[in-house]
Amino acid sequence: MMKRSLLLLFPILLLAGCQDKNTFTVKGVISDPQNKAVTLNRVDVDRLVLVDSSKIRSNGSFKFRVKSEGPDFYQLGYTDSDFMTLLAEPGEKIKLIFNGKNTSGDYTVNGSEGTEKVRMLDMRLASAKRKLDSLRIVYDEISGKSGYDEQKSLIENEFNGVLTEIRKKNIEFIINNTKSMASLKAVYQRIDENTYVLYEPRDLQYLKIVSDSLGRYYPNSKNVKALAEDLRNELSKMYSRQIQSLASASPEITLDPNLKDVNGNRIALSSLKGKVVLLTFWSVESKECIAENLQLKDIYKTFNKKGFEIYQINVDQNEEKWKNQVRFDELPWISTREDDPEELENARLFNVRTLPANYLFDREGTITGSNLHGRSLLIKLNQLFNY
Repeated sequence: MMKRSLLLLFPILLLAGCQDKNTFTVKGVISDPQNKAVTLNRVDVDRLVLVDSSKIRSNGSFKFRVKSEGPDFYQLGYTDSDFMTLLAEPGEKIKLIFNGKNTSGDYTVNGSEGTEKVRMLDMRLASAKRKLDSLRIVYDEISGKSGYDEQKSLIENEFNGVLTEIRKKNIEFIINNTKSMASLKAVYQRIDENTYVLYEPRDLQYLKIVSDSLGRYYPNSKNVKALAEDLRNELSKMYSRQIQSLASASPEITLDPNLKDVNGNRIALSSLKGKVVLLTFWSVESKECIAENLQLKDIYKTFNKKGFEIYQINVDQNEEKWKNQVRFDELPWISTREDDPEELENARLFNVRTLPANYLFDREGTITGSNLHGRSLLIKLNQLFNY
């Protein structure tokens, strides 16, 4: 009878172990609760998804048990403005103690390394904001008054010092926590609605570090995928700004390819002003380029009569291979080739790093997007042609 009981118990223990691996629990105590219940929401990129709510017992305690497939962010609290952030992983048994009335105030964490890292980031940001608010108040009080120029200068320096310090701390955090989802928090923290903690243009490198690392460890996370998309958008904007800045700062250098097509006719990109133009760079040796050309034929057929043109620049050294491929694939657009395939002047000016590469110009000749492929290109063209 004893053996039979043990055999029955063994699968039950196995089942409980499996359940623990796919769930996490949160136990908390609020010393002076202001509400009768707390709510748990999952942060799904830019929206909140209700997971559960828990009544607060007479002793201030509450509990959640949540199914989870991987580490994710959650907001636990009374309202959308009174909450704390969890970074919970399956298998964790999280304990929270709130030392005041609010869930957004002072609290301690046990059983969740990610949540503790998020708590530290939030507390540090809150401290920086308090310092900045105090400096703003003093600065506003003396603004417009004479004789305070030196004091205002000191306040400005101290203000910038606070911004520099928290930026430095977040960069250090990212470098030391590339495998942790908490680094997402460090990337997206803001001083106010318009100012990120990582506010320097060169800070895009840290977005890339986080995106590349988390993309390897958590490829299915919606929040990680959203960061990758944000990075692509920001890089596209940066490249466009760089190109436009180069054009304005160096008037002797023009971003206006003027090359010979397959028939030997020289055609300038600027001659197409008034049309929406996709400038593309490609190689016969690249399978990706060949495949994209075939996709572009359908897009070209759809939009060409609406005022869409493709100006394509080949970067191969073998001229005959280029001409043969253009004719074999029956490419209907303007097909040109670099005058000097040893120098690739236009590819250099347009900062081409990989193939295929492209830039989309609106009817005024202004770059409106870069490296748009497949569905992204279709969406942008539909926008430009007001579909």
